[in-house]
Amino acid sequence: MADHNSTILAAGETSAANMTYPEQLALMAVALWNARDFLFLEFRIIFTSLACIYIGSHGSLRRPPSANPPNKNKKRGARGQQQHQDRDDQFVQGLLPSDAILFPVMAGICLVGLYYLIKWLEDPDILNKVLRVYFSTMSLASMGKLFADTLHLVTGFIFPTVWRNKDGKVFHIDPSKRGQWWKASDTATQVWDDKKKNPLGGRLSELKFSEKTTALLWEIRHLLLEQWTGRLSICGGIVHEAFKIRFNDILGFFLAIAANVAYYMTESTFLSNIMGYAFSYTGIIIMSPTTFATGTSVLFGLFFYDIFMVFYTPYMVTVATKLDVPIKLVFEGPTKSSMLGLGDIVLPGIFVGLSLRFDHYMHYYRQRKLVPVELKTETDGLVTNKKTQSMVVKPDYVNPQGQWGDWFWSTRLGKILSPDATPALKASAFRKPYFYASMIGYLVAMIATLVMLIVFQHAQPALLYLVPGVTFAVGITGVVRGELREMWAYTEDGSLDTVDKIVDVDEDGNVFDVVKENKNDGKGQEKNSEEQKKEAEVDALSDDKEVEKGASDKADGKVEESIPKAEGSKRQWRYPAFLFALETPAPIEVEDQ
Repeated sequence: MADHNSTILAAGETSAANMTYPEQLALMAVALWNARDFLFLEFRIIFTSLACIYIGSHGSLRRPPSANPPNKNKKRGARGQQQHQDRDDQFVQGLLPSDAILFPVMAGICLVGLYYLIKWLEDPDILNKVLRVYFSTMSLASMGKLFADTLHLVTGFIFPTVWRNKDGKVFHIDPSKRGQWWKASDTATQVWDDKKKNPLGGRLSELKFSEKTTALLWEIRHLLLEQWTGRLSICGGIVHEAFKIRFNDILGFFLAIAANVAYYMTESTFLSNIMGYAFSYTGIIIMSPTTFATGTSVLFGLFFYDIFMVFYTPYMVTVATKLDVPIKLVFEGPTKSSMLGLGDIVLPGIFVGLSLRFDHYMHYYRQRKLVPVELKTETDGLVTNKKTQSMVVKPDYVNPQGQWGDWFWSTRLGKILSPDATPALKASAFRKPYFYASMIGYLVAMIATLVMLIVFQHAQPALLYLVPGVTFAVGITGVVRGELREMWAYTEDGSLDTVDKIVDVDEDGNVFDVVKENKNDGKGQEKNSEEQKKEAEVDALSDDKEVEKGASDKADGKVEESIPKAEGSKRQWRYPAFLFALETPAPIEVEDQ
């Protein structure tokens, strides 16, 4: 963090021994008021870093290995319910224990290289221009992700799936019948409200629009919430991919292109910070320490690297102040400015995200059931031995993401922390002791960093305080809750994602030995991914047979020859070198209420 002078020190310097305690407090209050701009600047740093970590950690949630995948045999679509794209069940590529050595070494090489390159060029503007082009290109995916998820959030607030009125009735918005219904408590039947014909929530649901406007609102909701299908074919089908996408994802990508062009032309600090937010957000989502042991070792490796580079070399401070590229967040005040490196957000952030996913894992782990099963073994084909064991049955997974809009419209003030309008809202309210502990540890460490910055009037290596603050907070929480063994055994490498696990239990029902378990090997995962791809292709074209035939021909790269042929001759096809298509979601067939 950058160096600053603060008038807070004046309180200690000017207070004399003969001053009374109230006079000293009054002098301190004056000093704090005079330093209000600086304190507000540092408050912005703390709030921004906490917000990036909080949002990124929740964006990194996916199905934990303690839960079963959602039942895919249920009827697709569930017309009238918002369809959020489920994350891939495959675990992301995580860090390895060797990265505790590789990360500091590679970071040191890059930092020293940039330092001497700046010294050799003597003018960092040339290097800044080159790096701006590089980061602008590399940030397209990150900014597209950030903008798309922001648009998804806004869409959820505009078009919720449920909302609650003052009487406590929970209204469900049903696009298949273009109406809203609530469930009677005595009969549990659906009661349709004739006054609510539009897809909006709250008092807006009773607004009377023309039939054309109402139909347009339902179509806009459908296009924004339902998945589109994208198809890519290269060289006549040598490369053929079908993927799901939403309109907000497409719009977010184009907004990212516009923001990058504007940043390169204006060199705006605001746009540079937006790119920094995007890097931090996606970094926390896609990076996983895999285990708490690996995460702790990597953080402490960078802990010593940060101390050495800031206190004992000029490399860190020179590169951070000379380069004007989105590798840091810059906060400008009326008289001073301050900065925070992205590493001080992302590196502790991936550990905080791991803590939240462990909370998610423990939420389903506590719901598992032990079902007695009878195992039979034969000895020489003559004697059959029977033994009763227990099989672990995991609960079904409910995706908790994308529920902010429903939470806002359907949750009363007294149940903010425990929403219950839908199963997804209930699933999002799982207990998060490790996540909150790590966030508090990060907050305390950031405050300690700022205090040391004021006291010593020198740039501080933030990881010096953030690494112990985050790791110790999580470790102490595990010890206090008696879950240190589960925490240390937790891993995201896929080895815990077992099925039909047979275990031995003690008298208290605690598992103490695993007798048999089946794991999903690489072949099984590859097979499942192929089946999912085929299901996606079939599902995208199942609504209209004519569309199915035409789209399949185009996807294979076949285009009917337009030149008329003689009667009886075979139809000829042309194979384009490149074909990209976007298919809108199939229209909803409106049913009677």
